Order: sequence, then C-alpha cells, then structure tokens
Amino acid sequence: MLQYLHVKNLALIDEIEVEFKKGLNILTGETGAGKSIILGSVNLALGAKYSVDLLRNKEKPGFVELGFYVKEPILEKRLKELDVYLEDHMAVLSRKLMNGRSVCRINGEAVSAKILKEAAGILIDIHGQHEHQTLLKKKNHLALLDDYADEKVQALKEEVFELYKDYQFYKKQLNESNLDEQSRLREISLAEFEIKEIQDAFLLPEEDVELETSYQRMTEGKRYSESIAQTYQYTSKEPDRNAAELLSRAIHSLQGISGCDQEGDSLINQLIEIDSLLNDFNRDLLDYAKTFEFSEEEYYETENRLNLINHLKAKYGNSISEIQEYLHQREEKLLELSDYATHVQMLEKKTDECEQKLKKASESLSKVRRKEAVSFEKDITQALKDLNFLDVVFHIEFQNIEHYTGNGIDDAEFYISTNPGEKPRPLAEIASGGELSRIMLAIKSVLADKEDTPTLIFDEIDSGISGITAGKVAEKMKTIAKNRQIICITHLPQIAALSDSHYMIEKISHENQTKTKISHLNYDQSVQELARLLGGANITDSIIDSAKEMKDMAKSEI
Repeated sequence: MLQYLHVKNLALIDEIEVEFKKGLNILTGETGAGKSIILGSVNLALGAKYSVDLLRNKEKPGFVELGFYVKEPILEKRLKELDVYLEDHMAVLSRKLMNGRSVCRINGEAVSAKILKEAAGILIDIHGQHEHQTLLKKKNHLALLDDYADEKVQALKEEVFELYKDYQFYKKQLNESNLDEQSRLREISLAEFEIKEIQDAFLLPEEDVELETSYQRMTEGKRYSESIAQTYQYTSKEPDRNAAELLSRAIHSLQGISGCDQEGDSLINQLIEIDSLLNDFNRDLLDYAKTFEFSEEEYYETENRLNLINHLKAKYGNSISEIQEYLHQREEKLLELSDYATHVQMLEKKTDECEQKLKKASESLSKVRRKEAVSFEKDITQALKDLNFLDVVFHIEFQNIEHYTGNGIDDAEFYISTNPGEKPRPLAEIASGGELSRIMLAIKSVLADKEDTPTLIFDEIDSGISGITAGKVAEKMKTIAKNRQIICITHLPQIAALSDSHYMIEKISHENQTKTKISHLNYDQSVQELARLLGGANITDSIIDSAKEMKDMAKSEI
C-alpha cells in the first residue's frame, strides 16, 4: 500500500508530506484548494509528462516521492522482473524535476521513466475525473473483459499474438513475391553482382580494425620516427654531446676515487649501472624505431584495402560482420529467385498453415471470452444494482472481425438499459456522465478481486451524483476498501463520512504567498469538515449535529 507522499516545490505546494493508512482514505477541501495538484503530484512521481511551469520556484528543482509498503509475494516477484528489489518491504519511487529534464529513482537507484511507469503500474491504479470517458470507446470493452477473465485467457492471447506475427510475416513475403520474369531476372543479376563483389573481397573477421590501426601507425610513422631519431641523437649518436659519451667520461673521471672508501665505490657502481641502463635503453629505442619502418608499397596496399572495405561498408553494412550477414541474406535470396515457383509454393503453404493455426487459436480464445462474459455480465449487473441502478440490464454484444488481429477475431461492446422495458443499447449512446462514473466504479469493484494492485486512487468519481445514489457509491467504495487501500478525492459528505482516515486540503495565504496544505483530521475535525460539505459557508449547530450523526452512523455500520 501507499504509505506516504512527499512533495516539494510544485505549483502551490512549498513542501508537504502525508502518511496514508489502510482502508478508505478520503481527501476533501474547497474548490481550488489544490486537490488536483495532489493527484497531479502522484502522477508526476509515476512518470507523467511535466512542464517547467509547474515548478513553484524556477531556480530550484521540484521533487515528488511515493513510499509503498509491499508484502505480497506476487508483487515482489513482478517487481524483481523489472530489476526492482525491495528494501525492508519498501519500494520508494521518486522523481526530481528540473528545468528541461527529470531524474527517476527507485529505492535510490536511477531508472528510466519507462521502468518507473511499469513499477508504478504494479503498485497503484489511478482513476482520474475523466477516465470513465474511456468506457465510450468500444475498443476498451474487450480489454476490460480480458482483465476479468485474467489467467483464463492470458495463455491463449499470447499464443494468438505469436501465431499472428508468424502469419503476417509469411503473408507479407507472399504478397511481395509477385515478380514477373523480367523483374526476376533483374533481381537475380543484382544478387549475383552483390554476392560476387563481397566474395571477391575475401574479407576476414575484424580485418578493418587491424588495418585502421596499421594505417594510422604508418600515417603518423614519419613524425614518430623523427622523434625517436632525435631522442637517439641525444642519448647515443650526437658527436661529443650525447648522453652515453658524457656518461662514459663521468665514469672515467670518477675512477680517480676508486678504493678511497666504501661510499666512493658505491657512487662509481651506481654510475656504471646507469651507463648499463642507458645502453639497454638505446638498443630498445632502435628496435622500437624499426617498427615504424615500412615501404611505400606497403602503405599503398593498406590504403587501397581500407578503401575497398569502406566502399563495401557504405553499400552493405557498417562492419565486416554486417557485410557477411548481408552476403548470407543475398545468397538465400538468390536460391529463392533461381527456383521461384517452388519458393512461392512454399510461402503459400506456410501462410496457409499459419492461418489455420491462427484460426483455431482465435476461435478457442473467442470461446473462452464468451463463456467468461456470462459471469462478467452477472457480476457487473449486481454491482450496478448495488450502485442504485435498480432495473439495469447489462450485457456484451460480440461480433467477429472480418480479418485476423494480434488480439483474436473478437469485437465486443457493452450494451446497457437503465430503465424498465427499455431495450439495451450501446453504452456510448445512453449513459450520462454520472452514470458513466458509477458504471466505471462497478467495473473497478468487480475487477478489484481479479487484480493484484494494492492501491486504488479515485479522483472525484462521484461527479454528477447525489442523494441515495451517493450513499450507494460510498458503500461500494467501502466494500472495495476492505481488500484494497483506497485514496479518494471527493466532495460528497456521504463518502467522506465512511472514511477510515480523513484528510483536508486547504489553501493558505500569508505575506503575499499562497500555499497548499494537507492535514490529517481527528474525529472532531472530520465532523467539522463534513458539516462544511453539508452546509457550505453557513454552518449551524443543526448541521454540525447532522454531520456528527452521519459520522457515527457510518462508524456503526462498519
């Protein structure tokens, strides 16, 4: 579950940190207090795009951090698959937001935004104010059914996807195999030319690297040789002024103190050793100089060979290994072109085989989906009745797509009727905004037992509802919160009254500065906030009594 949220230097937030609890966490506040900023901060921590305009102080970085306590082995396993490892069951997701860039981290280790999003998807599910609009898009209906069916369709979906890739591959090859005889002969001629050009080069593995090194050495060889020759002059060759000659004279001069005492003999021996080392150095220097000796013919041959290889690279690949791979492909192509009729027959056979396998797997997937749809319809219908859709009819209409896809051959759409005697029609045609919110909540409640995500965030999912319906929504959210941590931003007292933990978001102005603050409310403070939600600006004693009664009744029903 989400244990804490820490935000710095974003929009109206200077710095806040809030600890969340198990069960139903409710966030309330005046319009414009910054509720959307809180949710926006969470989204930023999970990898959403951001603008530098969000930074409160442009001279400082923004910072968002989410701390999750993870105790479920299946979630830990899924995180490990992303190379994310827990520390004392904690996963800390953070993002530092700077001008033009951001740095994402998990447990202090830098990760890509992609990994941050994938890890976040395992730990938290956010339902924003307008997410219910996704129900209006028919393409999302099948995905929701698949989420419900879960492991019953997963293996079949993977099989269909792999078979679809094979089918598309051979189908594409077959469609491209429509050469007339003249075009076939041109292709053969081109393939033969390219094969011969590469084969005639007799390329060796890594030959280009070795040639580049030799060519560079030869190109720079003259300059290197001059430096070596000048050094040798100073150490051994310069008449009367080279180091070897001067050192020999020094030894001869110092011989005069030989036998004087032990220290004098030691100095003579040191000088003799230096002379020996210098002689060894001069011999090594001469040997090293020989490595830069080359003929003009050798230089010319190396240059021409490099030019040839670079010419082939420009046409067939960036390295010798890529050129050899291209050669292999062209040799296979030449075989196909030489016996083209057999090749086309093979493609036709492969395409047909793949299509038959794909057809069988797609039909099996469709059969399982239609079977699971019966249970899905039943569960959604009951969830909708719990949300005050008293005479609702909900079912899924299936049609077969005329062509194969990587997701099978099914096209599914939700149909619904919310009034007695009314024929079910497509969801997009009849549902209002408030109804869509409740339908999405019904779906979330049904999927809650199917999904592993421990934390769900709802941002004003209660939009467009009130009265008895609001109470039903509150009860449904409380039910979900028995098995999942719920964080809900709401403006309805019926929902806020059922909170396990109640937080108030408020905007504070001080010394020409406006900041957003979030506070955890105790019982009395929660009653006061409920009274504000009930009565607005004019809070009377009777409204406070009603708020207290609402709070106490909610507590007694838990």
